[in-house]
Amino acid sequence: MPVDALKQTWQELMSRYCSNEELINSEFDKLVGQYAAPGRHYHNLQHIEALLTLQQAYASDIRSNEVLQMAIFYHDIIYNVLKSDNEEQSALAAGAFLKQTTFPPYQIITVMDYIRATKTHTGDEHDEDLDFLLDVDLSILGSPADIYTQYAQQIRQEYTVYPDDVYNPGRKKVLMHFLEKPVIYRTAVFREQYETQARQNIIRELNRL
Repeated sequence: MPVDALKQTWQELMSRYCSNEELINSEFDKLVGQYAAPGRHYHNLQHIEALLTLQQAYASDIRSNEVLQMAIFYHDIIYNVLKSDNEEQSALAAGAFLKQTTFPPYQIITVMDYIRATKTHTGDEHDEDLDFLLDVDLSILGSPADIYTQYAQQIRQEYTVYPDDVYNPGRKKVLMHFLEKPVIYRTAVFREQYETQARQNIIRELNRL
C-alpha cells in the first residue's frame, strides 16, 4: 500500500465525517510527517500500511472497521523512545482531531481506548474488534524468521540512544512478557497462523541478546 493508496484510504474514511477537505488533507500530511520522522525504522508508514492491509483482509470479521482504521492511523503517531506515555499522547492526538469532525463521540472514546491498549496489549476480553487490533499490531512477531530478524534490528535502531547493557535487559523484559502469556494472540485465526512462529522467533531473539 503506497502512500497514495494510504491517502485514499484516509480520505475515504474521513469524507464520511468531515466536509473540510483542507482539514482532512492537512491532518494526513501531519500523520505522514510524524511517521516519516528521522529515527523511525519500524514504527513508520510501512507499519501503518501493513496493519491496514491486515485490517482490510479481515474486514468482514470486524464490527467497526472505521474505528479500527482510525486507531491504526493514530496508534503510533507519537513515538519517542525516551518517553513512556506515547500511547496516551497518541490517543489524545486522535481525540483532538476527531472532535473537529462528526465522528460519533462514543466512537472517539473507543478509538482512544484502543490506542491506549496497545501499550500493554491487554484490555477488554470481550471486545473482538480490540482483539483484532492488538493481534494485527503483533503480527510481525509471527513473520518468517528473516523478516522478524529485520524487525528486531529496526527496533534496536530506534533505541540507539541506549547502550546494549541498558537496551538488552529492557528488550528481554518485553519479549518475556509475550512469551509468558498463555497465548500471544487473542483471536483464533491469528493464533493458528502466527502463534508457533512468534514463539520461535522470540526465543531466537532472546538467545541472541
